[in-house]
Amino acid sequence: MLSRKNKFPKLPWPVLVCLVALLLVAGRPPAPQNQSTESPRIVAVPPRPNILVILTDDQGYGDVTAFGAPDLQTPHLDGLVKAGMKLTNFHANSSVCSPTRASLLSGRYPEAVGVPGVIRTNRANNWGHLSSAAVLMPDRLRKAGYTTALIGKWHLGLTSPNTPNERGFDFFHGFAGDMMEDYTTHIRDGKNYMRLNGQEINPQGHATDLFTQWSVEYIRKRAKAAKPFFLYLAYNAPHVPIQPPIEWVQKVKVRQPGISEKRAQLVALIEHMDDGIGKVIGALKDSGLNENTMILFTSDKGGHLSAGEINVAVNGAKGSMYEGGLKVPACVVWPGRIAPDSQSDQLLLTIDIYPTVLAAIGAKAEDQVDGVSFLPTLLGQKATPAERTVFFTRREGEGGYGGKTIDAVRKGDWKLLQNFPDQPYELYNLREDPLEQHNLAREQPEVYKELFSLLQNHRSESGLVPWQRP
Repeated sequence: MLSRKNKFPKLPWPVLVCLVALLLVAGRPPAPQNQSTESPRIVAVPPRPNILVILTDDQGYGDVTAFGAPDLQTPHLDGLVKAGMKLTNFHANSSVCSPTRASLLSGRYPEAVGVPGVIRTNRANNWGHLSSAAVLMPDRLRKAGYTTALIGKWHLGLTSPNTPNERGFDFFHGFAGDMMEDYTTHIRDGKNYMRLNGQEINPQGHATDLFTQWSVEYIRKRAKAAKPFFLYLAYNAPHVPIQPPIEWVQKVKVRQPGISEKRAQLVALIEHMDDGIGKVIGALKDSGLNENTMILFTSDKGGHLSAGEINVAVNGAKGSMYEGGLKVPACVVWPGRIAPDSQSDQLLLTIDIYPTVLAAIGAKAEDQVDGVSFLPTLLGQKATPAERTVFFTRREGEGGYGGKTIDAVRKGDWKLLQNFPDQPYELYNLREDPLEQHNLAREQPEVYKELFSLLQNHRSESGLVPWQRP
Protein backbone atom coordinates (compact mmCIF):
# COMPACT_ATOMS: atom_id res chain seq x y z
CA MET A 1 0.00 0.00 0.00
CA LEU A 2 1.32 3.37 -1.02
CA SER A 3 1.43 6.28 1.37
CA ARG A 4 -0.38 9.59 0.49
CA LYS A 5 3.00 11.15 -0.23
CA ASN A 6 3.84 8.44 -2.75
CA LYS A 7 0.38 7.92 -4.25
CA PHE A 8 1.63 7.88 -7.89
CA PRO A 9 4.62 5.80 -8.95
CA LYS A 10 7.62 7.56 -10.38
CA LEU A 11 7.94 7.31 -14.18
CA PRO A 12 10.95 7.93 -16.41
CA TRP A 13 10.90 11.46 -17.92
CA PRO A 14 10.57 10.29 -21.57
CA VAL A 15 7.36 8.49 -20.63
CA LEU A 16 6.04 11.58 -18.89
CA VAL A 17 6.68 13.70 -22.00
CA CYS A 18 4.72 11.25 -24.17
CA LEU A 19 1.80 11.15 -21.71
CA VAL A 20 1.59 14.96 -21.62
CA ALA A 21 1.61 15.15 -25.44
CA LEU A 22 -1.22 12.58 -25.65
CA LEU A 23 -3.29 14.51 -23.12
CA LEU A 24 -2.84 17.75 -25.06
CA VAL A 25 -3.92 16.19 -28.35
CA ALA A 26 -6.92 14.53 -26.73
CA GLY A 27 -8.09 17.79 -25.20
CA ARG A 28 -7.84 19.87 -28.40
CA PRO A 29 -11.20 20.54 -30.13
CA PRO A 30 -11.53 19.09 -33.62
CA ALA A 31 -10.68 21.48 -36.45
CA PRO A 32 -13.66 22.56 -38.56
CA GLN A 33 -13.93 20.80 -41.89
CA ASN A 34 -12.49 22.54 -44.95
CA GLN A 35 -10.68 25.07 -42.75
CA SER A 36 -7.21 25.99 -43.88
CA THR A 37 -4.44 25.39 -41.38
CA GLU A 38 -2.33 28.13 -42.95
CA SER A 39 -1.70 31.33 -41.04
CA PRO A 40 -4.23 34.07 -41.89
CA ARG A 41 -3.01 36.59 -44.43
CA ILE A 42 -2.97 40.27 -43.53
CA VAL A 43 -5.07 42.14 -46.07
CA ALA A 44 -4.13 45.78 -46.57
CA VAL A 45 -7.03 48.20 -46.15
CA PRO A 46 -7.04 50.65 -49.07
CA PRO A 47 -6.73 54.30 -48.06
CA ARG A 48 -9.85 56.41 -48.15
CA PRO A 49 -10.23 58.16 -51.50
CA ASN A 50 -9.75 61.83 -52.13
CA ILE A 51 -13.03 63.40 -53.26
CA LEU A 52 -13.26 65.86 -56.16
CA VAL A 53 -16.70 67.31 -56.95
CA ILE A 54 -16.83 69.38 -60.15
CA LEU A 55 -19.96 71.51 -60.46
CA THR A 56 -20.61 73.66 -63.53
CA ASP A 57 -23.16 76.46 -63.80
CA ASP A 58 -26.05 76.37 -66.30
CA GLN A 59 -24.54 73.53 -68.34
CA GLY A 60 -27.49 71.84 -70.01
CA TYR A 61 -28.02 68.14 -70.56
CA GLY A 62 -26.98 68.40 -74.19
CA ASP A 63 -23.92 70.59 -73.73
CA VAL A 64 -21.42 67.78 -73.29
CA THR A 65 -20.42 65.75 -76.33
CA ALA A 66 -20.98 62.47 -74.51
CA PHE A 67 -24.55 63.57 -73.72
CA GLY A 68 -25.49 64.44 -77.28
CA ALA A 69 -24.10 67.89 -78.09
CA PRO A 70 -23.91 68.07 -81.89
CA ASP A 71 -21.36 70.87 -82.17
CA LEU A 72 -19.23 70.75 -79.02
CA GLN A 73 -15.86 69.19 -78.34
CA THR A 74 -15.47 68.33 -74.65
CA PRO A 75 -12.74 65.67 -74.70
CA HIS A 76 -11.91 65.89 -71.00
CA LEU A 77 -15.49 65.60 -69.75
CA ASP A 78 -16.01 62.83 -72.30
CA GLY A 79 -12.92 61.15 -70.89
CA LEU A 80 -14.44 61.20 -67.40
CA VAL A 81 -17.63 59.67 -68.77
CA LYS A 82 -15.58 56.96 -70.49
CA ALA A 83 -13.48 56.28 -67.38
CA GLY A 84 -16.44 55.80 -65.05
CA MET A 85 -20.22 55.63 -64.93
CA LYS A 86 -22.42 57.87 -67.05
CA LEU A 87 -25.60 58.88 -65.19
CA THR A 88 -28.29 59.47 -67.81
CA ASN A 89 -31.16 60.27 -65.42
CA PHE A 90 -29.52 62.70 -63.02
CA HIS A 91 -31.45 65.78 -61.88
CA ALA A 92 -30.54 69.02 -60.13
CA ASN A 93 -32.68 69.74 -57.07
CA SER A 94 -33.75 73.06 -58.52
CA SER A 95 -33.64 74.94 -61.78
CA VAL A 96 -31.72 77.85 -60.24
CA CYS A 97 -28.32 78.19 -58.53
CA SER A 98 -28.45 78.47 -54.74
CA PRO A 99 -31.03 75.75 -53.95
CA THR A 100 -29.09 73.09 -55.85
CA ARG A 101 -25.83 74.10 -54.17
CA ALA A 102 -27.50 73.91 -50.77
CA SER A 103 -28.74 70.41 -51.60
CA LEU A 104 -25.33 69.28 -52.82
CA LEU A 105 -23.63 70.27 -49.59
CA SER A 106 -26.38 69.30 -47.13
CA GLY A 107 -28.03 66.24 -48.68
CA ARG A 108 -31.36 67.93 -47.88
CA TYR A 109 -34.12 69.40 -49.98
CA PRO A 110 -33.13 73.07 -50.35
CA GLU A 111 -36.21 74.50 -48.68
CA ALA A 112 -35.47 72.30 -45.65
CA VAL A 113 -32.21 74.18 -45.10
CA GLY A 114 -33.61 77.62 -45.79
CA VAL A 115 -32.72 78.03 -49.48
CA PRO A 116 -35.86 77.69 -51.64
CA GLY A 117 -34.61 80.33 -54.09
CA VAL A 118 -31.59 82.33 -55.17
CA ILE A 119 -29.48 84.02 -52.49
CA ARG A 120 -28.68 87.41 -54.01
CA THR A 121 -26.58 90.43 -53.21
CA ASN A 122 -29.78 92.47 -53.57
CA ARG A 123 -31.63 91.94 -50.26
CA ALA A 124 -35.00 92.94 -51.74
CA ASN A 125 -34.78 90.07 -54.21
CA ASN A 126 -33.08 87.52 -51.97
CA TRP A 127 -34.96 84.25 -51.45
CA GLY A 128 -32.93 82.22 -49.00
CA HIS A 129 -30.68 82.08 -45.98
CA LEU A 130 -28.70 78.92 -45.27
CA SER A 131 -29.90 77.49 -41.97
CA SER A 132 -27.42 77.47 -39.10
CA ALA A 133 -28.75 74.00 -38.23
CA ALA A 134 -27.74 72.52 -41.60
CA VAL A 135 -24.76 70.15 -41.37
CA LEU A 136 -22.73 70.47 -44.56
CA MET A 137 -20.61 67.86 -46.28
CA PRO A 138 -17.26 69.63 -45.72
CA ASP A 139 -17.87 69.80 -41.99
CA ARG A 140 -18.79 66.10 -41.87
CA LEU A 141 -15.75 65.13 -43.96
CA ARG A 142 -13.46 67.25 -41.83
CA LYS A 143 -14.63 65.32 -38.77
CA ALA A 144 -13.77 62.14 -40.69
CA GLY A 145 -10.18 63.30 -41.12
CA TYR A 146 -10.37 65.12 -44.45
CA THR A 147 -8.93 68.47 -45.45
CA THR A 148 -11.66 70.45 -47.20
CA ALA A 149 -11.48 73.11 -49.89
CA LEU A 150 -13.83 75.14 -52.07
CA ILE A 151 -12.45 76.74 -55.21
CA GLY A 152 -14.84 78.75 -57.34
CA LYS A 153 -18.43 79.86 -56.78
CA TRP A 154 -19.96 79.68 -53.28
CA HIS A 155 -23.36 81.45 -53.63
CA LEU A 156 -24.71 80.42 -50.21
CA GLY A 157 -24.03 83.56 -48.23
CA LEU A 158 -21.95 86.72 -48.29
CA THR A 159 -21.44 87.44 -44.61
CA SER A 160 -20.91 85.67 -41.30
CA PRO A 161 -21.99 83.08 -40.30
CA ASN A 162 -22.50 81.80 -43.84
CA THR A 163 -19.05 82.13 -45.35
CA PRO A 164 -17.30 79.00 -46.66
CA ASN A 165 -14.71 78.91 -43.87
CA GLU A 166 -17.46 79.07 -41.25
CA ARG A 167 -19.41 76.26 -42.91
CA GLY A 168 -16.78 73.54 -42.96
CA PHE A 169 -14.19 74.52 -45.56
CA ASP A 170 -10.58 74.75 -44.39
CA PHE A 171 -9.67 76.62 -47.55
CA PHE A 172 -11.67 78.93 -49.83
CA HIS A 173 -10.33 80.55 -52.96
CA GLY A 174 -13.08 81.89 -55.16
CA PHE A 175 -16.20 83.98 -55.65
CA ALA A 176 -18.65 84.43 -52.79
CA GLY A 177 -21.45 86.13 -54.74
CA ASP A 178 -24.17 84.97 -57.07
CA MET A 179 -22.92 85.91 -60.54
CA MET A 180 -20.12 87.93 -62.07
CA GLU A 181 -21.03 90.75 -64.41
CA ASP A 182 -17.68 90.22 -66.13
CA TYR A 183 -15.40 87.16 -66.18
CA THR A 184 -12.28 89.31 -66.00
CA THR A 185 -13.23 92.07 -63.55
CA HIS A 186 -15.21 89.66 -61.32
CA ILE A 187 -17.53 92.48 -60.20
CA ARG A 188 -21.16 92.18 -59.08
CA ASP A 189 -23.31 95.25 -58.32
CA GLY A 190 -20.14 97.30 -58.25
CA LYS A 191 -18.57 95.13 -55.57
CA ASN A 192 -15.73 92.64 -55.54
CA TYR A 193 -16.65 89.26 -54.06
CA MET A 194 -13.44 87.41 -54.86
CA ARG A 195 -11.91 85.96 -51.70
CA LEU A 196 -8.95 84.02 -50.37
CA ASN A 197 -10.51 82.57 -47.25
CA GLY A 198 -11.91 85.73 -45.59
CA GLN A 199 -9.65 88.21 -47.37
CA GLU A 200 -10.82 90.26 -50.35
CA ILE A 201 -8.53 89.76 -53.34
CA ASN A 202 -8.33 91.21 -56.83
CA PRO A 203 -6.77 88.53 -59.07
CA GLN A 204 -6.11 89.23 -62.74
CA GLY A 205 -7.42 86.90 -65.42
CA HIS A 206 -10.44 85.03 -66.71
CA ALA A 207 -12.42 83.43 -63.86
CA THR A 208 -12.31 79.98 -65.47
CA ASP A 209 -8.53 80.12 -65.76
CA LEU A 210 -8.19 81.32 -62.17
CA PHE A 211 -10.36 78.54 -60.73
CA THR A 212 -8.43 75.99 -62.79
CA GLN A 213 -5.05 77.37 -61.73
CA TRP A 214 -6.00 77.49 -58.05
CA SER A 215 -7.28 73.91 -58.18
CA VAL A 216 -4.09 72.66 -59.81
CA GLU A 217 -2.01 74.43 -57.15
CA TYR A 218 -4.14 72.96 -54.37
CA ILE A 219 -3.84 69.40 -55.72
CA ARG A 220 -0.07 69.68 -56.02
CA LYS A 221 0.17 70.84 -52.41
CA ARG A 222 -1.94 67.89 -51.26
CA ALA A 223 0.20 65.33 -53.11
CA LYS A 224 2.47 64.59 -50.15
CA ALA A 225 -0.02 65.32 -47.37
CA ALA A 226 -1.08 62.59 -44.98
CA LYS A 227 -4.76 63.55 -44.90
CA PRO A 228 -7.10 62.82 -47.81
CA PHE A 229 -8.78 65.88 -49.33
CA PHE A 230 -12.25 66.98 -50.42
CA LEU A 231 -12.09 69.55 -53.20
CA TYR A 232 -15.32 71.18 -54.36
CA LEU A 233 -14.50 72.87 -57.67
CA ALA A 234 -17.42 75.08 -58.67
CA TYR A 235 -16.96 76.85 -61.99
CA ASN A 236 -19.26 79.78 -62.78
CA ALA A 237 -19.07 78.89 -66.49
CA PRO A 238 -21.07 78.68 -68.65
CA HIS A 239 -23.35 81.11 -66.77
CA VAL A 240 -24.00 84.48 -68.38
CA PRO A 241 -22.37 86.74 -69.34
CA ILE A 242 -21.05 84.54 -72.12
CA GLN A 243 -17.45 85.77 -72.29
CA PRO A 244 -15.01 83.18 -73.61
CA PRO A 245 -11.43 84.11 -74.50
CA ILE A 246 -11.30 85.38 -78.08
CA GLU A 247 -8.91 82.66 -79.25
CA TRP A 248 -11.40 79.99 -78.20
CA VAL A 249 -14.18 81.63 -80.23
CA GLN A 250 -11.89 81.70 -83.25
CA LYS A 251 -11.19 77.97 -82.88
CA VAL A 252 -14.92 77.23 -82.94
CA LYS A 253 -15.60 79.42 -85.98
CA VAL A 254 -12.74 77.89 -87.95
CA ARG A 255 -14.02 74.41 -87.16
CA GLN A 256 -17.68 75.27 -87.85
CA PRO A 257 -17.97 78.12 -90.37
CA GLY A 258 -21.79 78.18 -90.33
CA ILE A 259 -22.30 78.40 -86.57
CA SER A 260 -24.24 81.38 -85.19
CA GLU A 261 -22.38 84.03 -83.22
CA LYS A 262 -24.39 83.30 -80.06
CA ARG A 263 -23.81 79.58 -80.23
CA ALA A 264 -20.12 80.05 -81.10
CA GLN A 265 -19.61 82.15 -77.98
CA LEU A 266 -21.34 79.59 -75.75
CA VAL A 267 -19.52 76.63 -77.30
CA ALA A 268 -16.19 78.41 -76.83
CA LEU A 269 -16.96 79.16 -73.15
CA ILE A 270 -17.75 75.48 -72.47
CA GLU A 271 -14.75 74.19 -74.42
CA HIS A 272 -12.49 76.60 -72.57
CA MET A 273 -13.85 75.27 -69.27
CA ASP A 274 -13.41 71.68 -70.47
CA ASP A 275 -9.76 72.45 -71.16
CA GLY A 276 -9.44 73.67 -67.58
CA ILE A 277 -11.03 70.50 -66.26
CA GLY A 278 -8.45 68.58 -68.26
CA LYS A 279 -5.66 70.48 -66.50
CA VAL A 280 -7.14 69.65 -63.10
CA ILE A 281 -7.35 65.95 -63.98
CA GLY A 282 -3.80 66.18 -65.32
CA ALA A 283 -2.63 67.58 -61.98
CA LEU A 284 -4.17 64.57 -60.21
CA LYS A 285 -2.29 62.21 -62.52
CA ASP A 286 0.99 64.08 -62.31
CA SER A 287 0.76 64.12 -58.51
CA GLY A 288 0.06 60.39 -58.32
CA LEU A 289 -3.39 60.98 -56.81
CA ASN A 290 -5.57 59.92 -59.70
CA GLU A 291 -5.86 56.24 -58.76
CA ASN A 292 -7.20 57.07 -55.32
CA THR A 293 -9.52 59.95 -56.15
CA MET A 294 -13.27 59.74 -56.63
CA ILE A 295 -14.45 62.36 -59.14
CA LEU A 296 -18.09 63.43 -59.38
CA PHE A 297 -19.16 65.79 -62.18
CA THR A 298 -22.52 67.47 -62.75
CA SER A 299 -24.22 70.83 -63.37
CA ASP A 300 -26.32 72.88 -60.95
CA LYS A 301 -29.27 73.14 -63.39
CA GLY A 302 -30.28 72.96 -67.03
CA GLY A 303 -29.06 75.17 -69.83
CA HIS A 304 -29.99 78.80 -70.44
CA LEU A 305 -31.48 78.66 -73.93
CA SER A 306 -31.42 82.42 -74.50
CA ALA A 307 -27.65 82.27 -73.96
CA GLY A 308 -27.25 79.73 -76.76
CA GLU A 309 -27.43 76.45 -74.85
CA ILE A 310 -29.01 73.30 -76.31
CA ASN A 311 -30.96 70.96 -74.05
CA VAL A 312 -30.96 67.81 -76.14
CA ALA A 313 -34.01 65.50 -75.85
CA VAL A 314 -35.65 67.52 -73.05
CA ASN A 315 -38.30 70.25 -72.82
CA GLY A 316 -37.77 73.65 -71.19
CA ALA A 317 -34.65 75.23 -69.77
CA LYS A 318 -33.02 76.86 -66.77
CA GLY A 319 -35.61 78.24 -64.35
CA SER A 320 -38.40 75.88 -65.39
CA MET A 321 -39.83 72.78 -63.76
CA TYR A 322 -39.68 70.92 -67.06
CA GLU A 323 -36.89 68.41 -67.60
CA GLY A 324 -34.79 70.98 -69.44
CA GLY A 325 -34.43 72.94 -66.22
CA LEU A 326 -33.71 69.93 -64.02
CA LYS A 327 -32.08 67.12 -65.98
CA VAL A 328 -28.32 67.59 -66.15
CA PRO A 329 -25.22 65.71 -67.33
CA ALA A 330 -23.43 63.71 -64.64
CA CYS A 331 -20.81 61.01 -64.19
CA VAL A 332 -18.66 59.46 -61.46
CA VAL A 333 -15.13 58.09 -61.74
CA TRP A 334 -13.34 55.96 -59.14
CA PRO A 335 -10.46 53.90 -60.60
CA GLY A 336 -10.54 50.26 -59.56
CA ARG A 337 -14.00 50.56 -58.01
CA ILE A 338 -16.35 51.85 -60.71
CA ALA A 339 -16.30 49.96 -63.98
CA PRO A 340 -15.16 52.19 -66.85
CA ASP A 341 -17.57 52.95 -69.69
CA SER A 342 -20.54 51.92 -67.55
CA GLN A 343 -23.95 53.58 -67.44
CA SER A 344 -27.03 53.89 -65.24
CA ASP A 345 -30.50 55.32 -65.90
CA GLN A 346 -31.43 55.28 -62.21
CA LEU A 347 -33.31 58.40 -61.09
CA LEU A 348 -30.80 60.41 -59.05
CA LEU A 349 -30.66 63.92 -57.57
CA THR A 350 -28.09 66.36 -56.29
CA ILE A 351 -29.11 65.52 -52.70
CA ASP A 352 -27.83 61.98 -53.29
CA ILE A 353 -24.21 63.09 -53.65
CA TYR A 354 -23.69 63.76 -49.92
CA PRO A 355 -24.73 60.28 -48.66
CA THR A 356 -22.89 58.65 -51.57
CA VAL A 357 -19.62 60.37 -50.68
CA LEU A 358 -20.04 59.39 -47.02
CA ALA A 359 -20.67 55.77 -48.00
CA ALA A 360 -17.58 55.79 -50.22
CA ILE A 361 -15.33 56.77 -47.31
CA GLY A 362 -17.02 54.37 -44.88
CA ALA A 363 -18.82 57.06 -42.89
CA LYS A 364 -22.47 57.66 -42.04
CA ALA A 365 -24.47 60.84 -41.74
CA GLU A 366 -24.87 61.90 -38.14
CA ASP A 367 -27.68 64.22 -39.18
CA GLN A 368 -30.84 63.93 -41.23
CA VAL A 369 -30.44 63.65 -45.00
CA ASP A 370 -33.10 63.43 -47.70
CA GLY A 371 -30.79 61.93 -50.30
CA VAL A 372 -30.04 58.25 -50.86
CA SER A 373 -26.58 56.80 -51.47
CA PHE A 374 -26.16 55.45 -54.98
CA LEU A 375 -22.81 53.85 -54.18
CA PRO A 376 -24.28 50.35 -54.78
CA THR A 377 -25.21 51.45 -58.30
CA LEU A 378 -21.72 52.81 -58.91
CA LEU A 379 -20.16 49.55 -57.73
CA GLY A 380 -22.42 47.45 -59.95
CA GLN A 381 -24.55 46.15 -57.11
CA LYS A 382 -28.31 46.26 -56.54
CA ALA A 383 -29.70 49.73 -57.14
CA THR A 384 -32.33 51.65 -55.21
CA PRO A 385 -35.88 50.79 -56.38
CA ALA A 386 -36.86 52.80 -59.44
CA GLU A 387 -40.19 54.04 -58.08
CA ARG A 388 -38.95 56.81 -55.89
CA THR A 389 -40.79 59.97 -54.90
CA VAL A 390 -38.70 63.13 -55.25
CA PHE A 391 -39.41 66.86 -55.16
CA PHE A 392 -38.17 70.02 -56.85
CA THR A 393 -38.75 73.66 -55.95
CA ARG A 394 -37.97 77.25 -56.86
CA ARG A 395 -39.05 80.47 -55.13
CA GLU A 396 -38.62 83.71 -57.03
CA GLY A 397 -39.53 87.38 -56.97
CA GLU A 398 -38.71 88.61 -60.45
CA GLY A 399 -40.60 88.10 -63.70
CA GLY A 400 -44.08 87.93 -62.22
CA TYR A 401 -43.33 85.26 -59.61
CA GLY A 402 -44.07 87.65 -56.77
CA GLY A 403 -42.17 85.64 -54.19
CA LYS A 404 -44.21 82.51 -54.88
CA THR A 405 -42.96 78.96 -55.35
CA ILE A 406 -43.18 76.67 -58.34
CA ASP A 407 -42.82 72.94 -57.68
CA ALA A 408 -42.63 69.50 -59.16
CA VAL A 409 -43.00 66.00 -57.76
CA ARG A 410 -41.97 62.79 -59.44
CA LYS A 411 -42.94 59.24 -58.53
CA GLY A 412 -41.68 56.55 -60.83
CA ASP A 413 -42.49 57.61 -64.39
CA TRP A 414 -45.10 60.17 -63.33
CA LYS A 415 -44.33 63.86 -62.87
CA LEU A 416 -46.65 66.62 -61.66
CA LEU A 417 -45.44 70.21 -62.04
CA GLN A 418 -46.46 73.84 -61.88
CA ASN A 419 -44.22 75.92 -64.08
CA PHE A 420 -45.54 79.38 -63.16
CA PRO A 421 -47.42 80.56 -60.07
CA ASP A 422 -50.67 81.41 -61.88
CA GLN A 423 -50.67 78.34 -64.15
CA PRO A 424 -52.45 75.03 -63.48
CA TYR A 425 -50.53 71.88 -62.60
CA GLU A 426 -49.48 69.58 -65.43
CA LEU A 427 -49.10 65.80 -65.35
CA TYR A 428 -46.77 63.79 -67.56
CA ASN A 429 -45.62 60.21 -67.96
CA LEU A 430 -41.93 60.64 -68.67
CA ARG A 431 -41.40 57.12 -69.96
CA GLU A 432 -44.03 57.53 -72.65
CA ASP A 433 -43.62 61.27 -73.11
CA PRO A 434 -40.05 62.37 -72.26
CA LEU A 435 -40.53 65.74 -73.97
CA GLU A 436 -43.53 66.56 -71.72
CA GLN A 437 -45.88 67.34 -74.59
CA HIS A 438 -49.08 65.57 -73.48
CA ASN A 439 -50.61 66.88 -70.27
CA LEU A 440 -52.57 64.00 -68.68
CA ALA A 441 -54.00 65.94 -65.72
CA ARG A 442 -57.59 65.43 -66.86
CA GLU A 443 -57.11 61.92 -68.20
CA GLN A 444 -55.45 60.56 -65.05
CA PRO A 445 -57.32 62.15 -62.12
CA GLU A 446 -56.28 59.49 -59.59
CA VAL A 447 -52.59 59.85 -60.41
CA TYR A 448 -52.99 63.64 -60.30
CA LYS A 449 -54.67 63.45 -56.90
CA GLU A 450 -51.97 61.16 -55.45
CA LEU A 451 -49.05 63.28 -56.63
CA PHE A 452 -50.73 66.55 -55.64
CA SER A 453 -51.26 65.16 -52.13
CA LEU A 454 -47.59 64.13 -51.92
CA LEU A 455 -46.53 67.60 -53.02
CA GLN A 456 -48.82 69.31 -50.52
CA ASN A 457 -47.46 67.18 -47.67
CA HIS A 458 -43.90 67.95 -48.70
CA ARG A 459 -44.66 71.67 -48.90
CA SER A 460 -46.26 71.56 -45.45
CA GLU A 461 -43.20 69.91 -43.93
CA SER A 462 -40.90 72.38 -45.64
CA GLY A 463 -42.96 75.23 -44.26
CA LEU A 464 -41.81 74.30 -40.78
CA VAL A 465 -38.45 75.84 -41.66
CA PRO A 466 -38.53 79.64 -41.12
CA TRP A 467 -36.32 80.35 -44.13
CA GLN A 468 -37.42 83.99 -44.22
CA ARG A 469 -35.58 84.67 -40.94
CA PRO A 470 -31.80 84.27 -40.52
